[in-house]
Amino acid sequence: EMGFDTYQKILKEAIAELETHEFKDLLKQEGKTPQFKIEAQVETDFEILFPNDYIGQTTERLNLYNELANLKTEEELERYKLQLQDRFGPLPKSTVDLLQSVRLKWQAEQLGFEKLVIKKGKMLAYFVSNPDAPYYQSDIFGKILQKVQLSGCCRFKEKKIQNTQRLYLVFDNINNVDAALKKLSELLS
Repeated sequence: EMGFDTYQKILKEAIAELETHEFKDLLKQEGKTPQFKIEAQVETDFEILFPNDYIGQTTERLNLYNELANLKTEEELERYKLQLQDRFGPLPKSTVDLLQSVRLKWQAEQLGFEKLVIKKGKMLAYFVSNPDAPYYQSDIFGKILQKVQLSGCCRFKEKKIQNTQRLYLVFDNINNVDAALKKLSELLS
């Protein structure tokens, strides 16, 4: 009744929870580190969409949004972009930004951010909400700590949300999707 995607998400979360707590010592004995998989959300006040005058039919737009949400690789995204151009013509800025927001989501997931909020010229990048998550022992988290301390590209903040402290990064001067992508790319380099 809940749907396959919801079931898969719950199953992945349960496995991650078991790896973090119940089987943590067993994984260490085998020389394995618990893996983390993050599903990032992107919230923004930028216009990232298929405009009605670009794709007229609502059902067509919905189908294209669903297809876009299921893309996993840069090659798939590039093919998708070419198909859009072939069917509907040159991409409007809001659609280019929509495609860039997919890349932004992928980068956020790679860096371990659960949520990006980009509004009013700032980007808030929220780390994993569970302080015991294996993410906080990962190489990528260590790399981010080092990068922030050395470069000053952003700053750490902490906020209480639903009775837990949430760690996040604040980036200034984020006035478009490309600027957000550039800042996250700097953390990866």
